[in-house]
Amino acid sequence: MTDKVLILGANGRFGRATHKAFSDAGWDVTALVRPGKSHTGKTIEADASDPDALAAAAKGFDVIVNALNPPYHKWTEMLPVLTASVIAAARTSGATVLIPGNVYNFGTNPPSLLSTETPQAAAKGKGALRVEMERSFRDAPSIRTIILRGGDFIEAEKTGNWFDGQITNKVDKGVITYPGPTDQIHAWAYLPDMARAAVELCEIRETLPRFADVPFAGFALTGDELITAIEAATDNTLKVKTIPWGIMSAVGLFSPVIREVIAMRYLWNKPHQLDGRALDTLLPDFKPTPLNVAMQQVLHS
Repeated sequence: MTDKVLILGANGRFGRATHKAFSDAGWDVTALVRPGKSHTGKTIEADASDPDALAAAAKGFDVIVNALNPPYHKWTEMLPVLTASVIAAARTSGATVLIPGNVYNFGTNPPSLLSTETPQAAAKGKGALRVEMERSFRDAPSIRTIILRGGDFIEAEKTGNWFDGQITNKVDKGVITYPGPTDQIHAWAYLPDMARAAVELCEIRETLPRFADVPFAGFALTGDELITAIEAATDNTLKVKTIPWGIMSAVGLFSPVIREVIAMRYLWNKPHQLDGRALDTLLPDFKPTPLNVAMQQVLHS
């Protein structure tokens, strides 16, 4: 019998990538969409913030991918509501919940290597909200949860993230715009790889702890290393510029979204990478895409 997965946030980055990865792996995939919205393939309409509606929609599914990502400036308002709704749906359906984690949980002064055992020290802002969200799943009786924790996404789709919206958006003009010191290691997740790993973890979900926190190493690169990889893929020597943080701070006085982006600036100044040993143990046959191949795929798609 084919396993069934319900993708919440299927039009977003992680949701779209996992929709493809589960489909490629032969799963029966359904996207949850808001009433009146559309998505390619099989869909169910429901408001994810309505616990009763989501619970009804999730019945019969083996896995729920919680890729819901409220607008940056609405996390405080919406994240607890969505969390409670997904937990209610998982409790009703018995489905395992898969969540893309990030590095916000470790606070503004994280250690350089982030593992399952690293204390989640975030005490305010988005990090604290993520800590509380994950705690809600961990403390929910009988709910099986997988957190696959990755760095900033690299993908072929142009979605306005850091990689395509800032760093490489002027590569065709011979310019790279890097947000921080180029000698600091930054954690990156090549999204197709992370989505494949998510599927493979779901396929062994019954063997995992009830709450499994699994870091996804991805690419741990200094800015210089990333720039070199981009130059190799484009066969071009690029001029490196920096983000105009001062101008952004001024804009942030009037823009809640920009203000929230500025609050996460510390991640470009603090070297950090994710410890992949737990994933290597769980998925010993998983083969990540080499950096040079990934750069070719995202820059020439």
